[in-house]
Amino acid sequence: METGQAVDALASLAQEHRLSIFRLLVQAGKEGLAAGAIAESLGVPPSSLSFHLAHLTRSGLISQERQSRTLIYRADYAAMNRLVAYLLENCCAGNACAVDLLVSQGACK
Repeated sequence: METGQAVDALASLAQEHRLSIFRLLVQAGKEGLAAGAIAESLGVPPSSLSFHLAHLTRSGLISQERQSRTLIYRADYAAMNRLVAYLLENCCAGNACAVDLLVSQGACK
């Protein structure tokens, strides 16, 4: 991951609603959630939710899929793993450690 991509992703998560949305989508798994379910679960007004979802999508942390008239959002686990790997790149003074092993094995799916 390039530094600019990491900055964009971290900036996207540096807001309470967007962080909550991302965490909810990570918990939802590969099935993802409809925008309405996200709004209901977090109590975010639809107009604000659209703004936050668009921001997370542009940063590459989530994806959007249209299913008929419903938009389904999913966490992008590969992007999340790249961000975590970038943040932990020099963990343990450059020596292999448990965190490196988890990230390299794709433990976060």
